[in-house]
Amino acid sequence: MKGVRNIYHHSYTSFLLVFVVMILFHPTLSIYFNTLSSTESLTISNNRTLVSPGDVFELGFFKTTSSSRWYLGIWYKKLPGKPYVWVANRDNPLSNSSGTLKISDNNLVLLDHSNKSVWWTNLTRGNEKSPVVAELLANGNFVMRDSNNNDANELLWQSFDFPTDTLLPEMKLGYNLKTGLNRFLTSWRSSDDPSSGDFSYKLVGSRRLPEFYLLQGDVREHRSGPWNGIGFNGIPEDQEWSYMMYNFTENSEEVAYTFLMTNNSYYSRLKLSSEGYLERLTWAPSSMIWNVFWSSPNHQCDTYRMCGPYSYCDVNTLPLCNCIPEFNPENEQQWALRIPISGCKRRTRLSCNGDGFTRIKNMKLPDTTMAIVDRSIGVKECEKRCLSDCNCTAFANADIRNGGTGCLIWTGELQDIRNYADGGQDLYVRLAAADLAKKRNANGKIISLIVGVSVLLLLIMFCLWKRKQNRSKASATSIENGHRNQNSPMNGMVLSSKRQLSGENKTEELELPLIELEALVKATENFSDCNKLGQGGFGTVYKGRLLDGQEVAVERLSNTSLQGNDEFMNEVRLIARLHHISLVPILGCCLDPDDTKLIYDYLENSGLDYFLFRKKLSSNLNWKDRFSIRSGVAPGLLSLRLHSRFRIIHRDMKAGNILLDKNMIPKISDFGLARIIARDQTEASTDTPIGTYGYMSPEYAMYGILSEKTDVFSFGVIVLEIVTGKRNRGFYQSNPEDNLVCYAWTHWAQGRALEIVDPVIVDSLSSTFQPKEVLKCIQIGLLCIQERAEHRPTMSSVVWMLGSEATAIPQPKPPVYCLIPSFYANNPSSSRPSDDDESWTMNEYTCSVIDAR
Repeated sequence: MKGVRNIYHHSYTSFLLVFVVMILFHPTLSIYFNTLSSTESLTISNNRTLVSPGDVFELGFFKTTSSSRWYLGIWYKKLPGKPYVWVANRDNPLSNSSGTLKISDNNLVLLDHSNKSVWWTNLTRGNEKSPVVAELLANGNFVMRDSNNNDANELLWQSFDFPTDTLLPEMKLGYNLKTGLNRFLTSWRSSDDPSSGDFSYKLVGSRRLPEFYLLQGDVREHRSGPWNGIGFNGIPEDQEWSYMMYNFTENSEEVAYTFLMTNNSYYSRLKLSSEGYLERLTWAPSSMIWNVFWSSPNHQCDTYRMCGPYSYCDVNTLPLCNCIPEFNPENEQQWALRIPISGCKRRTRLSCNGDGFTRIKNMKLPDTTMAIVDRSIGVKECEKRCLSDCNCTAFANADIRNGGTGCLIWTGELQDIRNYADGGQDLYVRLAAADLAKKRNANGKIISLIVGVSVLLLLIMFCLWKRKQNRSKASATSIENGHRNQNSPMNGMVLSSKRQLSGENKTEELELPLIELEALVKATENFSDCNKLGQGGFGTVYKGRLLDGQEVAVERLSNTSLQGNDEFMNEVRLIARLHHISLVPILGCCLDPDDTKLIYDYLENSGLDYFLFRKKLSSNLNWKDRFSIRSGVAPGLLSLRLHSRFRIIHRDMKAGNILLDKNMIPKISDFGLARIIARDQTEASTDTPIGTYGYMSPEYAMYGILSEKTDVFSFGVIVLEIVTGKRNRGFYQSNPEDNLVCYAWTHWAQGRALEIVDPVIVDSLSSTFQPKEVLKCIQIGLLCIQERAEHRPTMSSVVWMLGSEATAIPQPKPPVYCLIPSFYANNPSSSRPSDDDESWTMNEYTCSVIDAR
């Protein structure tokens, strides 16, 4: 028996010795603990960290790159750049590499080199002396608990109650009514300084009707809008990602917002940047960077009280601020000067007798500071209650689910309202009886006018149809120039029609003015060569002047073009419904199987390629102009992704399809090849890729795979063309060095990126040349042309990177050098596009289906 004990003792001693040796000579083995006991400590010198179960988060010491100060923090363990999500001593850093975290007197304490505490949990537990442990949980929460109690509801302390600039899944923002704690985000001082910055994001106002506000100091910069049962009314973009669930709790114990991930392969966090932007960042499997899913504020309309009382902001109107119906500007002179701060006033004062309401759709609800909520009644009872209160100015549903429930009533000025193309909710604004009567009379006149015009149109169309039977060449159906057409059948092509989008139950009516052929013949001087603006793959574009003096551009579909009615109607439908300052507006069309035309707003300065690739004209584009053009195109492309109910892929983005107005403001044109996919789709496919070589992404050119990243690739090429003044000749040369992509990457990789800049920018107009901006554009351009689609940023990320000076931009990888050289190598007789050809487009016939597939 004694021998057995000796053997056991010897084995135990040997095991203990081996373990100690492993710890001493392999200190990295110790980092995989996630708990800290009362007898242990973390120090900067021993390089020990705590790692959460699942290996996602890590807690330890870090220092900033620009200083020697040390912090205790939590970061994503495996993601590049170690994105920090929590900092303990953000406002009291350690001055050198001597620091210790340990448990003392049942508190977590961080000690500096002189054993002075610089941060502690400040817990008071009375006479209770049971041992405690600190633990880093799988969700990134650093907690203290009794060593013998694992109940998540009985934690002694948790880092989730003291957020810094980041909200993680399962973390809460808002009030804990039992403790009085208000959990909110505070930005870093700068991207390299974790100390508390100027911006905060917190719950403010009535605890029965709370909203989150973005504050700079005490000044309100942005408002989330109230919770509507699905999301925050003023942030409709945050309701679109299927891998997240959102929750807002209002009860006697808390008023708080949180979100959860339904797919653990994806990461998401809400971050308040040092520049004052609230960002939803997402990381997908195999992704190279954090994508900015949305950010706010991202437009002037997001600015708090941008337009003053009783007016609303709309990104699709100029000016941005608009008075509520039956209201007029308070100060006409200020309004004319685009100073809308005074807002609007009623045309007729309320009488509290006979008043009614006008409904405004898709609105961000007004500031709820002066609002009352009753969640027990519906919209009809809400209307009655508002009418019975002479101080009531508007009402809306508190919850938009299941057709709408609950009641919000405003009793003061309506402030900080915004209109959305898709999102928001109905707002009912109180109007005086006299204004309602005028509105009803006006509506009656409009209806009568529509009926009369419809009858007239039917007679005109009948006459035209009869004439068409007797003429060998049909003329286009006409209506009075500038009038709207209602229900006008044209040889099976119904322009003002109802069509059903794939995957939807709603039908939608598209309306566009039809302009008679004779008017276009006169406007273009019988399509004279003198008025010819350019020749494209689908036909010729002419300049014209209508009878009212308006200058237009008329695209005439060539009889030899392979573009058919599908592509033509595709462009009509898309442009007619798209409204964005960066997209070319369509004014009308002329429909006929033999002679179809589109009429656009005339843009004086032609295409971007006209300036970029002609030596005599390129000097007219200084760096400031080029920078503005690049910044103007990106939001236009982003608007295609954010369009209501579906996504649009342009498929033929190139310099020639970016037109410039008289002020050199860019607008995206030519949607004949555009493809629609459903909002819940991430990609689609086609058997025949069409577009322009040199701008087509690898996966689209070779496999016909379409996604948002298809246009991102094209945009990257355009950015490099803007910087260099050189055209990307495509990827068909035998020498890959001949293409712009390889040329730009080679110089970037060798640290000679500025050598590719168009010399006219540097030499002639050096006062506008900004090397830092140029390098940033080149880097973003190279990121956009990464070979794999998942390695490219989203368009929203591109817009954010272009517009933010402090955003860290990832380093690009080598892009794809040549897509189809083997085709020409194996087919030497095949003709290649000429180097002088400025618009070589694959124009094989394909049917661009308007419905999602």
